[in-house]
Amino acid sequence: MKKKPSNSKSGGSKRNTATYEEHSNWWGDGPVSVFLYDKRKKEAITNSNAQEILQFIKSSESVLHEPEALRIIRIDNEYSHPVLFVDTGKEVGLDFLDHLRMAGYRLAKWAENNSVKTLLIPSLKDDSEKKRCAILQGLCHASYTFDKYKSKKRKKVDIEYLFADDMEIDGNTLQVLFSGIDLAKNLINEAGNALTPAILTDIAQAIAQKHGLAIKIRRNKDLEKDGYNGILNVGRGSKNEPAMVTISYKPKYLNPVRMALVGKGITFDTGGISLKPQDKMHEMKCDMSGAAIVLAAIQIIAELKFPIKVDAILCLAENRPGENAMLPGDIFKAKNGKTVMVENTDAEGRLVLIDGLIEAAELGATHIIDIATLTGAIKRALGMSIGGLFSNSEGLALTIKESGAENGEKWWRMPLDEEYSEGLKDKVADLRNITDDGPGAITAALFLKEFVKEGLQWAHLDIAGVDFTASGYKYTEHGATAFGLKTIVETVRKYATDIYVQD
Repeated sequence: MKKKPSNSKSGGSKRNTATYEEHSNWWGDGPVSVFLYDKRKKEAITNSNAQEILQFIKSSESVLHEPEALRIIRIDNEYSHPVLFVDTGKEVGLDFLDHLRMAGYRLAKWAENNSVKTLLIPSLKDDSEKKRCAILQGLCHASYTFDKYKSKKRKKVDIEYLFADDMEIDGNTLQVLFSGIDLAKNLINEAGNALTPAILTDIAQAIAQKHGLAIKIRRNKDLEKDGYNGILNVGRGSKNEPAMVTISYKPKYLNPVRMALVGKGITFDTGGISLKPQDKMHEMKCDMSGAAIVLAAIQIIAELKFPIKVDAILCLAENRPGENAMLPGDIFKAKNGKTVMVENTDAEGRLVLIDGLIEAAELGATHIIDIATLTGAIKRALGMSIGGLFSNSEGLALTIKESGAENGEKWWRMPLDEEYSEGLKDKVADLRNITDDGPGAITAALFLKEFVKEGLQWAHLDIAGVDFTASGYKYTEHGATAFGLKTIVETVRKYATDIYVQD
């Protein structure tokens, strides 16, 4: 350990007036205490001598300013070790719980970057399980890294977090949740050549076997035999065979609600014959985010043993040009009898999802949630912080919004105005997969609605703007965010325990 800094007297109190450069990392192997506060509001979040310490921050010369936090070293009282001040109000536009997640994330990143081995986290002012959980989620988010392809791995620091005795922690639920989050992120971040429909099918099969879940896999012949022509047509240009994977979780005690989760799984999207521009096409490896989230969700649900029947349907294909590729102008019949003219092969996500929606109804679902990186239009409308929510059910939509808000995932309810559905009508077939103009995210949702069985409660989550970040967003430095996973898990939990909004 480096020598502790000397103190100088000023106004009768001892202060450390040394610079940050002189004392960076001086704590060695010793513990660092944490104090959470809102700098802007001048409010303490933790209990430890709040008023005294806040006054000390205001007047002391020994506050060391850093980009992520304030740190101060006190020698003259019970703080015989460093104290790390973390500003929970640093980010703009977040609610209180998400501020705590971000504080936990920045705290863990700071500790990792400074090789701190032990952090002491005191009890919180107006303590609650939700507040504790938010901080813990932030700490967990900070531990994720995708360095599979790096020749030199980033050295991982094993940090010990010591919590106040009265802070009860549900470690098992947190571990299960973040095991699922890591699964989803790893799949989404994976390169397209290393995650074909067949490989993702094998991963799903292994997860189903591990957790005792029923699984049904339909490949080309079965898709054709059963009439699931959307997935079949999208995937026919690639040498990598498409598939629809259905994983079923059925506990002994059943809630009357039967939930189905449908995920778009385009393992790579070139746009097909309607080829995408080359700019950022490499990011189209993430076009299977919906399927990854659905797979992770059912793993979490099974491990936590929610008392509700859930089917997870993965609609898997690779959208490539090739000698057998789907052509603009092609027409096929969906399983529900409606015919579709493919005007643009790059509007393929909705074509694979219709098979999943029809499968969900045939399995007896009462509630269906589909999730997909579906439209660039939703990114233009809502940006990179808010997901698009479409639903034919007020109750399901409100439950999803509330579940998202509790977990730092914002959703905006979008209209399903039937006036726009006129543009989907085709002169030759029943429907076409795009319109000439108009609101693309809305018309895509209206297209999906044509394949939702009447009477079922359905929600469509468009995550095209929020699933992946190239420059960092909240607690993701780069790559997959797994946005929507916590929302879906919490929504299913609410229905499993009858805590939901009814129509």
